[in-house]
Amino acid sequence: MLISTLAFACMNASVKFLTNIGAYQIVFFRSLSSLFFTLGFLFKNKIPFLGSNKKLLILRGLVGVTSMTLFFMSTKYLPIGTAVSLRYLAPIFAAIFAVYFLKEKIKQLQWLFFIIAFIGVLILKGLDTELDSYGLLLILISAIFSGLVYVVISKIGKSEHPVVIVNYFMIISTIVGGILSIGSWVAPIGMEWLFLFALGVFGYFGQVYMTKAFQLARTSQVAPLKYAEVIFTVLLGLTIFGEIYTLWSLLGIILIILGLVLNGLYKGRADLQ
Repeated sequence: MLISTLAFACMNASVKFLTNIGAYQIVFFRSLSSLFFTLGFLFKNKIPFLGSNKKLLILRGLVGVTSMTLFFMSTKYLPIGTAVSLRYLAPIFAAIFAVYFLKEKIKQLQWLFFIIAFIGVLILKGLDTELDSYGLLLILISAIFSGLVYVVISKIGKSEHPVVIVNYFMIISTIVGGILSIGSWVAPIGMEWLFLFALGVFGYFGQVYMTKAFQLARTSQVAPLKYAEVIFTVLLGLTIFGEIYTLWSLLGIILIILGLVLNGLYKGRADLQ
C-alpha cells in the first residue's frame, strides 16, 4: 500500500509539472498510457475485455472520468496536497450514496468521524483565506463523483475482473479526454512528453499495488495506509514546487485524514464482527 500511495503521489506531482497542458488533454494522455498496460494484461491472460455488465461498466467509466477531470482541473487552483486530501472525502459521499442505492446503514459513530472530516473542510475554506473557492468547488464535486464510483463498483461486485473494470475506465477516459481536448490542444514539448507518459505508468502501478495490498491483508489493516498519499504529496509540493501550507490548511488536512482513518478502522472492525 505504501508503494501504491507513493506511485499515486508521483502521478499527482507529474500533473503539477504540466502547467501548460489542459485538464482534458491530461486525462487523455493519463488514460491512453494506462490503456497499454490494461489491454496488454487482458490479452496476455486471455480475459474477455467486454465484460458482462456493460451498462454498469460504461457508467463506472463515465462517472470516473468526470471525477478525474475535475480533480486535474482543481490542481490548477489548489496546492496539490490540499486537492488530494479533499478528494479523499469520497468515502463519506460513498457511504451516503450507499444508504440510498445499496440499502446499507451508517452507524452513529461513523457520523461523528464524518463530522470531524467536514470540520477539516470548513477550516480549510473558512480560515485559510488563500484557498481558491473555484478550486474548492471543483475538488468537492470530484469527490462526490468519486464516491459514486465506489457505489457503482460495489453494484458490479465480483462478477467482473478488476482489470476489465479499469480497462473500461481507461477506454472511456481516453475517448472523452481526446474529444474534449480537440479545441484546446497544446502540442507537448520536451519533458512534457515524459510527464504525460509518467501519469499512466504511476497510475497503473498505483492501482496494481493497491489491489495486491487488499489481496494480501485485511481491508482494515491496509486501507488507512492509503492516506499516506496525502503526506507524500504534501512533501513533494513543499520540496519540489515550493507550495506554502498555512497552519490552518495543515490543521484542516489533518482533521480530514483523521476522520476518514477513524471511520475506516471502525468500519473494518464492525465488518469483522
